Amino acid sequence: MTEPVPQPSPPRVSRRRLLGGGVAAAGAATGAVAFAAGRLTSGDEAHAASRAASYAFRGAHQAGIVTPAQDRLHFAAFDVLATADRDDLVALLRAWTDAAERMTRGEPAGEIGPVEGVTNLPPDDTGEAIGLPASGLTITFGFGPSLFRDADGLDRFGLADRRPEALEELPHFPADAIDEARSRGDLCVQACADDPQVAVHAIRNLARLGFGTVSVRWSQLGFGRTSTTSTSQSTPRNLFGFKGGTANVKAEEEAALDAHVWVSDSDDQAWLAGGSYLVARRINMRIETWDRQPLGDQEMFVGRTKGEGAPLSGGKEFTEPDFEMGGSNDQPIIPVDAHVRIVHPDANDGARMLRRGYNFVDGSDPLGGLDAGLFFIAYVRDPRTHFIPAQLAMAEQDALMEYLKFTSSAIFAVPPGARPGEYVGQSLFA
Repeated sequence: MTEPVPQPSPPRVSRRRLLGGGVAAAGAATGAVAFAAGRLTSGDEAHAASRAASYAFRGAHQAGIVTPAQDRLHFAAFDVLATADRDDLVALLRAWTDAAERMTRGEPAGEIGPVEGVTNLPPDDTGEAIGLPASGLTITFGFGPSLFRDADGLDRFGLADRRPEALEELPHFPADAIDEARSRGDLCVQACADDPQVAVHAIRNLARLGFGTVSVRWSQLGFGRTSTTSTSQSTPRNLFGFKGGTANVKAEEEAALDAHVWVSDSDDQAWLAGGSYLVARRINMRIETWDRQPLGDQEMFVGRTKGEGAPLSGGKEFTEPDFEMGGSNDQPIIPVDAHVRIVHPDANDGARMLRRGYNFVDGSDPLGGLDAGLFFIAYVRDPRTHFIPAQLAMAEQDALMEYLKFTSSAIFAVPPGARPGEYVGQSLFA
């Protein structure tokens, strides 16, 4: 495996020691208070252990891809301001790299910290993570198509000739209801952690560091991972109550990662070798309509049992579905429009994804229904072969589409990991 293994947080300048082991004293950004309310107490030993873990920021690949999926997400897309130039962008990536490396160790975003600087200047860390451990925080960066050439065709940063061919804005799929205000972006940052306040703290401080160079275009909070990225994890459930990501590419499948997730140096642009492509889709679930469907119909739509997660053709959760097995009325026991059939690798030329999505509940919509669903994130080697065909098939044939609405869409090239002395994305600018 190429992913860094959990490491103990160094005690030197940890957030916990800044106030002598005191409790957290500051609130998070707007909307984060309710998000953070779901944290488990430190009395839960298993949860405490996960919060104490830390992952190395540097390595061949960025952390936060095959890292065992954490419980919480704060995802943000940024636009580079019109007044910024290439030097400003590089300076920001250097600053983000330094801050991310510190925060993933459980340290403040800045070298001084939230309470140890002079009182007549703003602190270099916002302080809401004082007293909190690293909580398995990973921070992953990506570059959108518009960073290479904007909507007007302008090559603002001299990067147009380095744009990978596969890095194109995703097409409009049938039944999409995309909100452009919460789609696309020049840059993205994915912060995952086992404590929601730690994830919020990471994005908040990176946005603070970016002031004057970038602005937040849109962001999304997520809870309760909806897939597993390691064989050590159990399969979680989405808001429909079904297990998701049973066939996900796992960190332990090195050959599958090379085939389906990591970009090769022979694929296109050499600077992206060891990186990946991140596809993000906000999927609103029609919760109230779904909840009125009979259990048997729900299972037919998905193609799996709701309890065990086994395919309707029999067996256990990880039993391969038998799409040829007959059922009643001379129809296959797994319906032709069942979700598991439509997205299965056998129906998509063997292509697989590493999914890393999260549930979200963002209050209520104007009609009084839950504004809730799945924030879908997938890492793929090539979106043209590993995502777009499956999404097209799903949009046109999947029985679940009656209960889904896709409201945002974005794609980013995720550069390889930063080696010692490098900043994230340095290979692009070299």
